[in-house]
Amino acid sequence: MSLATGAFFVFAVGAIATAILMITRKNAIPAALCLITHFFCLSGLYLTLQAQLLAALQVLVYAGAIMVLVVFVIMLLNPETEVHSPKHSQVRTILAIVFVGVLGLQLLAFLLGQQSSYTALLPKSAVVGSVEELGRALYTDYLFPFEAVSLLLLTAVVGALTLAKRKLLN
Repeated sequence: MSLATGAFFVFAVGAIATAILMITRKNAIPAALCLITHFFCLSGLYLTLQAQLLAALQVLVYAGAIMVLVVFVIMLLNPETEVHSPKHSQVRTILAIVFVGVLGLQLLAFLLGQQSSYTALLPKSAVVGSVEELGRALYTDYLFPFEAVSLLLLTAVVGALTLAKRKLLN
């Protein structure tokens, strides 16, 4: 196993672990911190795939700007006033066991699998992860989804401010 494959494996396990930790946290702030750690693991995955620009953008945009926005909205909504159900669902436990089993099978298949030509990166991967190629794809093929996400984020902030203001007035 090469160093890049080992790093990919470490970052992948880290990303899965932080995602699971994020959705199992009861409080919003620890969940947001797990999400930030998840973003850094994804950035490491991008680095192992030779997409340095995507790794830098992952850290700057998501772990930086978007998470500041998320934490700001969490603080506005005042999560301490939420009522949590004390019930522990059996369905959640069964789903967790199923997902851990599937993850274990995938790890076993990875470790026991044979190396093939599909496991090596293509020579074109350094070009695909470049600034020029990403900009071309983002502003030609994916212009509408790019603008739709910006409007969705703006709508979320306005909605959070409206909900926070409604609570202050009552």
